[in-house]
Amino acid sequence: MSMNAFPSLLRRSRLAPLALACSLLMSGAAWSQAAPGSSAAPAPAAAQAPAGVDMVSSLSNIPAPTLGAKAWLTLDATSGQIIAAQNPQEAVEPASLTKLMSAYVIFEALESGRLKLDQKVHVSEKAWKTEGSRMFINPNTDVSVDELLQGMLVQSGNDATVALAEAVAGSESAFVALMNQQAKALGMKHTHFTNAPGLPDPDHMTTVEDLAILARALVQRFPQYRHYDSQKEFTYNNIKQSNRNRLLWADSTVDGLKTGHTQSAGYCLVATALRDGRRVVSVLVGAASDAARTESSLKLLNWSFKNFDTVKLLDKGKPAVSARVWEGATETAELGLSEALWVTVPRGRADDIKTEARYTQPLMAPLTEGAQVGTLMVSLDGKELDRRPLLVLHAVDEAGFFGRLLDKIRLLFE
Repeated sequence: MSMNAFPSLLRRSRLAPLALACSLLMSGAAWSQAAPGSSAAPAPAAAQAPAGVDMVSSLSNIPAPTLGAKAWLTLDATSGQIIAAQNPQEAVEPASLTKLMSAYVIFEALESGRLKLDQKVHVSEKAWKTEGSRMFINPNTDVSVDELLQGMLVQSGNDATVALAEAVAGSESAFVALMNQQAKALGMKHTHFTNAPGLPDPDHMTTVEDLAILARALVQRFPQYRHYDSQKEFTYNNIKQSNRNRLLWADSTVDGLKTGHTQSAGYCLVATALRDGRRVVSVLVGAASDAARTESSLKLLNWSFKNFDTVKLLDKGKPAVSARVWEGATETAELGLSEALWVTVPRGRADDIKTEARYTQPLMAPLTEGAQVGTLMVSLDGKELDRRPLLVLHAVDEAGFFGRLLDKIRLLFE
């Protein structure tokens, strides 16, 4: 090579990054936003712990109470975290706890206007003949939706449940299809219903984990109907029946939800209490007696309130992190969550919570508002408590030609 050619070659080598950047910019070459190993995890289902997330009780030195039940679970309704559980995914018979899903579908019909509380429902022979616990409605009579809801949730009337199912969907079988559809939408992965009231059937099964998902969804989405399952008694057809949830008398903070019992399922109870603005849900199935399910459920609620705190870490719409954006009209993007972040931890450990934002790098414009670009991890003592999708809070447009060109050059040296 001649000495005269060397300066030209040097100039070309110094301009090589610029030429490459121009080539990429003009050709529209795609730049991946996913750095190796940094792909974002999918959003967990509501009220359901993501795979790998530890129960809060694993961080506490105070053991859960010993309970005589087939399976049980306690859940903080605000954070959605499971505090403790025994056999959470074991298949169990829900008995009349099934009526919680029936109520969910009926409440949805009320909210959408397909059903009215003062609407009269004609009682069919099929509804009147339904076996098991009863509201004692008469066939070929008209009963209001409001009365039937009291009959279903206060008196646990199977006849009232079938009458409401027929009013919503035309038939009980069509209503059951809606129940199973809703269970799937809520993330109740181990649940299948075959009837509306909860009559025994080998294919009518759920888990305490799924029941906790349902209970949390009920108290969060339909607080306007809380009075039905906290009502202590209801009289219809001159027959007064008391709510079978004895906790409504034992503890003034308890305001629901539902009991269940068959010989094969044992005594079951999904209970919830609100204390100082914090709501806890307990699910217990397979107890030996009414007294046992009441006492055990109260133990679970008291233990959960006494030994654990729920704290807010981040408000909805507030940035969790300000991330570097490449080729954008602005150099940073605010990343946050779609909902406020509440975390349940052993009492006194709130200051020890750690968060880590994991997001795609390089983060390339344009960025759409609400797009998921990573995950916010929450941990305590190295154990993962929660993970949430990390979203773009405000859209970031692409920069102009020269701004994009400059960032492409910078990226070459990153």
